[in-house]
Amino acid sequence: MEAIISREFIRDKMVCRVLAVTGFVVLTALSAFVRIPLPFTPVPFTLQTFFVLLSGSLLGRRLGLFTQSLYMFLGIVGFQVFTGTGAGSLYLFGPTGGYVAGFVLASFLAGGLFTREKQSWPAVFFGLLFADLALLFCGTLWLKISLSCPLSQAFLLGFLPFIPGDILKIIFAAVIHRKLRSRIKAAIY
Repeated sequence: MEAIISREFIRDKMVCRVLAVTGFVVLTALSAFVRIPLPFTPVPFTLQTFFVLLSGSLLGRRLGLFTQSLYMFLGIVGFQVFTGTGAGSLYLFGPTGGYVAGFVLASFLAGGLFTREKQSWPAVFFGLLFADLALLFCGTLWLKISLSCPLSQAFLLGFLPFIPGDILKIIFAAVIHRKLRSRIKAAIY
């Protein structure tokens, strides 16, 4: 894998970009199957946010935005890539639709980490945390609308329960980002 990332085998940057985008779309879709239903909320715990944050932070704003937009498009046109093998545009009107839309925003925001040359551990962590909180906010806001409940209840159902797990995902994403960012940046740009 390291040989591919360092462009030892693949010399064309466009091919590297296509492979990177495709890889993150597939990883986001596969991570939807790592699903832990929570009994007190209609929103399950998944690994998707981990790959959403990495797609932006490793590929940059444009490619990260494109990656998650492509993921959402594939789900809308009928590929079963959403959590619980969901698909179709109606899925976005369900209680978890706001999170899927938040994937696009979070990947774009995490892409801001891509442009900075020197990055400290706290800068990467807080950059990913900010992107994740934006994702959770989108999901919570849509949960409020779809369930017709007060914002405080939506916060308790769709935001607060996910903070501990998301902190762990952010820590792992930050570690991977710091190890791979320079190699991937050299391969795709």
